[in-house]
Amino acid sequence: MSIALSPNAAFANLYSSHHGWLYQWLWRKLGCRDGAADLAQDTFVRMLATQSADSLHEPRAYLSTVAHGLLVNHWRRLSLERSFLAALASRPELTAPSPEERALVVETLTRIDAMLDTLSPRARQAFLLAQIDGLTYAQIATQLEVSERMVKKYMAQAMLQCMLSMDDAG
Repeated sequence: MSIALSPNAAFANLYSSHHGWLYQWLWRKLGCRDGAADLAQDTFVRMLATQSADSLHEPRAYLSTVAHGLLVNHWRRLSLERSFLAALASRPELTAPSPEERALVVETLTRIDAMLDTLSPRARQAFLLAQIDGLTYAQIATQLEVSERMVKKYMAQAMLQCMLSMDDAG
C-alpha cells in the first residue's frame, strides 16, 4: 500500500534522500565545497519551481541533469569573468571600473552569451560580424556565402532574441 505524500513532504523526502549525494557529485566536479553547496541548493530550488517531487521516477538522473546545466552555466560565467578581468588587467589603473561596474559588466556579458547561445550558428556569426566587426549585410553575405536576404533574416532572429533577453531582465 502506497501513501500519498503532500507536495512539501515529498520535496523534503527527496531533499533529505538526495542532497548529500548531489553535493558530493558537484564537489567532485567543482573541487570547491562552497560552490558545490550553492549549486546543490540552486538545483533543488530549480526542481521545486519546475517539477513535482513525487512525480520523479529517477530523481538522481533528473537532479544530475539540472545540476549539470547549472554547472555549465557556472563554468561559462567564470570563463567570461576571467576574460573580462584579463582585458581589465591591460588597462591603466585610473580607467579600471569599480567592483560594482565589474559585476554589472560580467552579468551583462553572461546574459549576452546566453542570448547568443539561443541562436543558430549562422545567425550568431552574422550578428557578431555586424556588431563586433562592423560589417555591412552585403559583406556578411559574401563572407557567409548566403544572400543578403538571408543575412537580414539572421539579424532579425538575433534582434528578436536581444529584445526577449531585455524583457526577461526587466
